[in-house]
Amino acid sequence: MTLVLAGCRENEPLQKAGLPLSICLPANEVQSARYAPAARKTVGDPGETETFLFPHYLYIIVMKQNRDKSWSVWETKERTLTDADWEATHYAGALPTMGDSIYRYTEQIDLQLSSSGGFQGRVYAVASAEELSFSKALKNLTDLDDLSGLRFDASSAPIQDNLQHIYSSPYNLRQDGEYYGSFHTTQQKAPYVNLLLYHIAAKVDIKWSVAEDKRTGASGVRLTYMQARNLFAGNAYCFQPMRNVSAALLGEGKTIDIVRPTDEGLWWEGRSYFYTIPYTIEGNADYFPLQMVMQTNESGADYTPTLNLGIDTASVFVPWLRADFNLTKPLEAGSETKTIPYVSLKPR
Repeated sequence: MTLVLAGCRENEPLQKAGLPLSICLPANEVQSARYAPAARKTVGDPGETETFLFPHYLYIIVMKQNRDKSWSVWETKERTLTDADWEATHYAGALPTMGDSIYRYTEQIDLQLSSSGGFQGRVYAVASAEELSFSKALKNLTDLDDLSGLRFDASSAPIQDNLQHIYSSPYNLRQDGEYYGSFHTTQQKAPYVNLLLYHIAAKVDIKWSVAEDKRTGASGVRLTYMQARNLFAGNAYCFQPMRNVSAALLGEGKTIDIVRPTDEGLWWEGRSYFYTIPYTIEGNADYFPLQMVMQTNESGADYTPTLNLGIDTASVFVPWLRADFNLTKPLEAGSETKTIPYVSLKPR
């Protein structure tokens, strides 16, 4: 059955119309018990296959453009899903991922029509494996400022441990000059939205290596441990994932053990990765400051560099960033700042 949005005359009763909606996720990123054999490893990723959970919480916001060109919230939906609600298929929209394998959840939004003319709308969505707590209840959102400023609480351990399983529709992804989740009653015979979602957390890829001639002997070097410390754990933007800003370098936040080698092979070289909310410091929008703690040879002397990882805050997608540590001598206690140029291996 085909549903067509139509307006109504002012002297006619209000009518409802259905907006078909598809929420899509990249298929090579999602895995569950049903689809475990099909899980794939992205080319260039570290040496283990990444696994991503299906989102079980879906939040949908539909905006409508008013006659004065302002925007207001038309409808909000919150859905609790299971793995079985996601269908394996191929993306059929107009984005560069045309033809790629995806998982799709389908929904119909019932919209109340109150004008006889055509109108323009937008659909935004957030999907998460864990339930999210927002800075403002979705039912209380009123306009575009409310939507663009919407944040979720990233402070809890369950959320921090599942940042890689949170996706949203970025506000600045455009198609033919307008937001990619837009629909029109005048330009589309049967309006629908096919919305592909993207990560809100950046991937940080860490590689370490000790020079081969420094791996043995009295002056040998080995890595004792490495941590990422004071990661962003405040209120993070839902639809502006590259616009999180802090007044200063964070002094509290999530700590991640990157490596505490029990296998001597990891004393000298290895590679690991983690996901975190990207942010910048006020007045320095070019770098994401990543605080590290490292120690070699069980010396008890912590080396604590701050890595200024170059990022592009105007980007649509959060980046996959790379930091390499090439060790040629034991690390000494101390703090310093290292600036690493922008290297985004691919959009996330």
